Amino acid sequence: MDATGRPAEDASSDAAHTYRMPLPRLTLTPDASHGPLDGAWWPRCDALELELPALVGALDPGLGTVTRVTVDTAAWPDAPRTVLAPGHVIEVALSDVDAEAHAITLDCGTVGRWELLVVPPGEPADAATWLLTTASDPWNALTAPHMLALAEANRENGADPGSV
Repeated sequence: MDATGRPAEDASSDAAHTYRMPLPRLTLTPDASHGPLDGAWWPRCDALELELPALVGALDPGLGTVTRVTVDTAAWPDAPRTVLAPGHVIEVALSDVDAEAHAITLDCGTVGRWELLVVPPGEPADAATWLLTTASDPWNALTAPHMLALAEANRENGADPGSV
């Protein structure tokens, strides 16, 4: 390949590569959740059309097919209205409800729906790890906005994220 990413002139078409998003950074609540969240997702970027197919592809098929997601308008201002996933199209709804800030709701038709905390892509690894772990605790009673506010307060105070 040359510096622009094009195959070299003498390279065969077999040498061409396609980019595939890495596996999502995702934690889910084992069994039943007793709180407002069913886990957390830490996307690598804010391009929903790139991140969402990897997220839904990583879910257990027993959870059903994700047909619709609801995302926070502030976190995903440029979200497309539909995203192509392997084998189907996912409808994207935007919400500006404060209770849904920093969360994504995955609707799986009649199977159910899951609410995941969305850890901001640029979140430091130690805070993101705490957020992923806490959001997937079946007894966590904190909402997504509350958890992110605690992580931010700890970061500003220089505290360990796990000390919340």
